[in-house]
Amino acid sequence: MYKDRAIELMKRHFGKEEHYVDHALKVTGFAEEIMAGEAIDEPFFANVIRLAGIFHDVGIPVAMIKHGTSAGPLQEREGEPIAHELMAELGVRRDIAERVAYIVGKHHTREAVDGLDFQVIWEADALVNIPNGWGRRDYGCTFAELVDANFRTKTGSDLINAWGQQNIRG
Repeated sequence: MYKDRAIELMKRHFGKEEHYVDHALKVTGFAEEIMAGEAIDEPFFANVIRLAGIFHDVGIPVAMIKHGTSAGPLQEREGEPIAHELMAELGVRRDIAERVAYIVGKHHTREAVDGLDFQVIWEADALVNIPNGWGRRDYGCTFAELVDANFRTKTGSDLINAWGQQNIRG
């Protein structure tokens, strides 16, 4: 319902930083693939997942300007109010906006994942980041440990394991 206009607002927000746009679109694509695989079609959750995928990293530019870094906790803190502003501009229902803003404001905090909607975003973001070395490089864990710690849905697990079978040796 809100997806196309949300993407326009996200693109406007990131401006010339096209790599952030590309990342958000990839995360949203994986989130939609997980939603389909898990048969998540209830409108509230579908809207939350799509909007959270689109807006999850909106705090990065402000974190970079204010703090000189886009470290997870800073982009969470800066992103939550920006997500609220963007969703107000979209006219998003309050209950959807509150849930999306919560996810945006916690999307680097594993312990904050408190529902299937958030889990889908967590996994979709991981599906984009793991091939770039996230987890294994940052935390020194094995691929199997990374999968076990981060994936709960069958669809997300299948997607990351398919990637791992093609790309992880030994």
